[in-house]
Amino acid sequence: MVCVGCIWGLSLFLSLSLGWTKAQQTNYTRPVFYCGGDLVADSGFVGSEGFPSFYKPNSKCTWRITVPEGNVVMLSFRIFDLEADSQCRYDYLDVYNGHSNLVQKLGRFCGTFRPGALISTTNTMMLEMASDAETQGRGFVAYFSGAKPYVDDQQFCGGKITKAQGEIMTPNWPDKKYPPGTSCSWLITVEPEMVIQVKFDKFLLESDTYCRFDYVAFFNGGEKDDSRLIGKYCGDQAPQPIITSGNVLLVQFVSDLSVTSDGFLAHYTSVPSGSQITAVDSGAGTRSTPPKLPVRPAVQPLAPNPKEVSPPEPTRRPRPVKPTRGRGQDTTGQDRRVAVTRPNGKRPVPQNPLCAKACKRDGTIKTSFCASEFVITGKVTSLAPGPRGTLLVSVSLIKAYKAGRLTITQVGETMSVKLVSQCKKCPLLRRGVSYIIMGQVNEDGRGTLEPGAFTAPYKAPHHKLIMNVQNQPC
Repeated sequence: MVCVGCIWGLSLFLSLSLGWTKAQQTNYTRPVFYCGGDLVADSGFVGSEGFPSFYKPNSKCTWRITVPEGNVVMLSFRIFDLEADSQCRYDYLDVYNGHSNLVQKLGRFCGTFRPGALISTTNTMMLEMASDAETQGRGFVAYFSGAKPYVDDQQFCGGKITKAQGEIMTPNWPDKKYPPGTSCSWLITVEPEMVIQVKFDKFLLESDTYCRFDYVAFFNGGEKDDSRLIGKYCGDQAPQPIITSGNVLLVQFVSDLSVTSDGFLAHYTSVPSGSQITAVDSGAGTRSTPPKLPVRPAVQPLAPNPKEVSPPEPTRRPRPVKPTRGRGQDTTGQDRRVAVTRPNGKRPVPQNPLCAKACKRDGTIKTSFCASEFVITGKVTSLAPGPRGTLLVSVSLIKAYKAGRLTITQVGETMSVKLVSQCKKCPLLRRGVSYIIMGQVNEDGRGTLEPGAFTAPYKAPHHKLIMNVQNQPC
């Protein structure tokens, strides 16, 4: 939670800097934030109703921001404190790329991590905040402003692109570092029945564990149900090739006002939907990875494999029934089936044939890497019994080396995935432990683990080992 002194300090700053008459009814009152509204200005503040008091329960507020034509909206969060949940199901803030919830969703946020800066592709943006009946926080305050796309000589940063192939790059590339305080948005649209693949030639952005300062983010475009973050990247390791689920891609580059770096150069091409796409130069499969950690030092040998598994419940379901005071944990439901008795009166034990095998890892790190559709490192945050003897696993990502069709979600500034293990006890996974995990991806975008799937405890020096494997041809 935010310290009281910090909140009152911000309140004083707002009261001095905002010329809102309702906020200045006396000489010492602070700005008053209302539930939603239309904010038409060059710049200003937007905040949850009643901030810094706790926001109201069972409320839904919508703010529509409009800056002058020819600008894009840049939103920077100053304070953020909403009820935390691994999937932001209870209290949350949605940010949209326009005045509608049918356009790209730039993110859903909850908890106490401040989201990074967000930018629109036009002069409009919409915020929707919802709260349930229990457990409120102090809400949020953000600053919005109109920003011009960066233009230097003939180089234009961002814009709408409809060509079947092309390139995107940071401002000043390749002559010098990108400038501070820059925001660029590219909206790429190709022919229907095609998807978009992006490959990086060069990549060097300011490093941060959560990519809060300088980053490039990729979003599937299209309608509401397909508006999700593919990945958010920074640091000095180029992402694996990225592929969209449809024919529209939104790319956003943001740099803050401090450290800058060389930037990136990427090429995109359109390919037929459903075609098999392989990485040409790394053998590491295609598509998205989450924020990158800095390269780690020398490698230690992998420890013996304690195995375990994970997936979570499907994302974006209708709002679940919330257990009392049970936030941040996945609820588990027992599989209720009528017990069938045998002639001897004993209950049969349902047995998955896969689970009868010895709990032994198949293959080496190299062969498993090549055979797997996803390769990630991350911390297991929850384990829950699933249907038909499976185990549902939630993993907070450290890094994705190979993601394919694996669905990666962003909660605040944390990236996470849901996995399903076919057998409860094999591979063995323990909550709170970090692992290297390799497996396949089902039609719903969920990672699946069979008993022989490659898992191993992860330590930071293993990053270099996995990168070496990734860079070798399969």
